[in-house]
Amino acid sequence: MRLQTTLTGPFPRSEALVAATRDLDRGRTTPEALEEIYVRTEREIVDLERRLGTDRRTAGYLRWADLFRPISESWGGFTVGPITRWFETNTFYRQPILHAPPDRVAGAIAQRIPPPLRGGEAAASALVHLPGPYTLAGCLDNRSGETPEALVHRFGRLLAEEVRELRAAGYRTFEWDEPLLVTQPPAGPAAESLVTAYRAIQEAAGDATTIVWTYFGDAAPALPVLGRLPVSVIGVDLSETEPASLEKGIGGRGIGLGVIDSRTTLNEETGTLVAIVRRLQERAHPPAIWLGPGPPLDLLPAEPAARKLHVLAAVRDAVDPPPGRRP
Repeated sequence: MRLQTTLTGPFPRSEALVAATRDLDRGRTTPEALEEIYVRTEREIVDLERRLGTDRRTAGYLRWADLFRPISESWGGFTVGPITRWFETNTFYRQPILHAPPDRVAGAIAQRIPPPLRGGEAAASALVHLPGPYTLAGCLDNRSGETPEALVHRFGRLLAEEVRELRAAGYRTFEWDEPLLVTQPPAGPAAESLVTAYRAIQEAAGDATTIVWTYFGDAAPALPVLGRLPVSVIGVDLSETEPASLEKGIGGRGIGLGVIDSRTTLNEETGTLVAIVRRLQERAHPPAIWLGPGPPLDLLPAEPAARKLHVLAAVRDAVDPPPGRRP
């Protein structure tokens, strides 16, 4: 079983890109000049992903102001709300405000996929990164009149439509960010609406790879519901979750291991992570193991984030050496 590696969220913007976006806001540069910096920086990140041999490309998702903005700025029923703290971090997002039942706009998300990931082979090797229905419903300001459970169910159907459209464009790997699943695990009707939402998504995905990635909390209390989700891979944040809780597997799903802690610039100990991965292989026998950051790397500055990414390749190659290096 070959280990898979990928970025699991946005990469931090470079100092040059941050400065250029501020200059545009203040009238000190042009949209064309900013676009040149975006293109150059995205190419640099794709080159880094290629050098490290990551199995899926992301180009950093630098143009996404936050996880929810592609939806809150384009789908019907939404407006972009106030600056809100992103869980227990020093970063922020614009809280979506839902005024009416949401209405997906065809093509809106596809147009926001990073340009280096569009079309042909680029799409096939890309990771599409979107908010999961439970976290989206739980983090917005709901003024629509719909119950939380109905909203999760509706988001599942709408995101399934996104998957169908993106699959037709050549995309084959989809990640759903669901930190709220482990910080506020659902139970009862909330859990049932969640499973129903992902059933719709998986039906649309067909043979594509679907990943639910959790972070910011211990996944162990949520494992019963996570194991019911009809997806390919369940990802957990190892800085919050004891690996031993995963040794019985997650409902036959592949296991995603958030082996990089983006809340510290200190590098992880490769040998420790290698031992964890090997132990899970031996005890859980998952159909697949994916390695990535726990929380998104954009919690860090760009330089330490790039440095820490090398941990993924080091762990992968130690556990599963490339053919030319196998004994």
